[in-house]
Amino acid sequence: MVYPETFTALGVIDFDDYLHPKVFEYTPQEFRDFDVDIKIEACGVCGSDVHAVSGNWGRPYAPVAVGHEIIGTIIKIGPKAKASLKLGDRVGVGAQCDCDHTCGACKAGMENYCDNSVGTYFAQTIESKQGTIGGNASHVRVNSSLVFKIPDNIDTQHAAPLLCGGITGFAPLLQAGVKKGDRVGVVGIGGIGHMTILFAKALGCEVTAISRSKSKEADAEKLGADHYLATNDEEAVAAHKHSLDLIVNTGSSFSESAVDHLFPLLKARGKFTFITFPPLSERLNLRPVDLLVRGISVQGSLLGSVEEIEYMLDFASKHNIKPWVETLEMNEENLSQAWQRMQKGDVHYRFTMIGYDKFFKDA
Repeated sequence: MVYPETFTALGVIDFDDYLHPKVFEYTPQEFRDFDVDIKIEACGVCGSDVHAVSGNWGRPYAPVAVGHEIIGTIIKIGPKAKASLKLGDRVGVGAQCDCDHTCGACKAGMENYCDNSVGTYFAQTIESKQGTIGGNASHVRVNSSLVFKIPDNIDTQHAAPLLCGGITGFAPLLQAGVKKGDRVGVVGIGGIGHMTILFAKALGCEVTAISRSKSKEADAEKLGADHYLATNDEEAVAAHKHSLDLIVNTGSSFSESAVDHLFPLLKARGKFTFITFPPLSERLNLRPVDLLVRGISVQGSLLGSVEEIEYMLDFASKHNIKPWVETLEMNEENLSQAWQRMQKGDVHYRFTMIGYDKFFKDA
């Protein structure tokens, strides 16, 4: 690697052999006046990473490095970069690395829904149309408007998961305008779900953790949930009928059997929000009568806007929000292990890859 001409990454060379990631070099897009270069120090492992490397979301190009919960230090900054940023800042980047700033969504402050949004990996840059490379790398070059200064009192290992998983669960709470005393259900006690519980409790909500069985009841209690509902217990489901103002569904399945029993849990004019990507072939089958008779609304929520992410980081700092994290030193074996363990659900509840300096210096 010769910075700034090339960066080094660890990722998939061959999708048929994705569990054996390899080191490769790549040339980033040309540096623009509003860009920053970040020397990466850590990166969270998201479920999206596993979908991508395993080919579940197609095979658009290779080699590719995934990772979109990036924490690092600004080492180059353009003259038109975001005014709040400076050289040496510890910053974060999430699942979006660029937007056009000209479409209706961007002008309305909803950059996450930009017509030309660019994902941190598995996407194409706006100008050069080259494939984006994610945070399992020595450096990343991104639009500074989508770079966020990390509060001093949030440890790097805890900050990383907030950049995707954290905001993905927090944004629906903001959009629903929840307040102290509101009753929120969180479906799925996993990487995103456990952070959603932490945020909802910090907002003063009465939280019901919802899972298929009682296997995660102890964890939900430790996270602060006020109630626990196992959906395989029909009597318990009936007892919670019409009890919730909002349900945030972090589960990955949207088959009829997976969600149709959740709507009766909502109060009149309650909201059901889903935040994860199921397989593209899967559909959400709704009976209009189930929504009409109680005035229920169904909404999808993707990531968060710039304003929402900045607010989330400030909120997490003030309320000492700490995701449950296991750290792994960055190398080929550990990255593969992280992907395999995530596929098995063997993580409580998020991995953060660390030790980038050592690995990419030796790579």
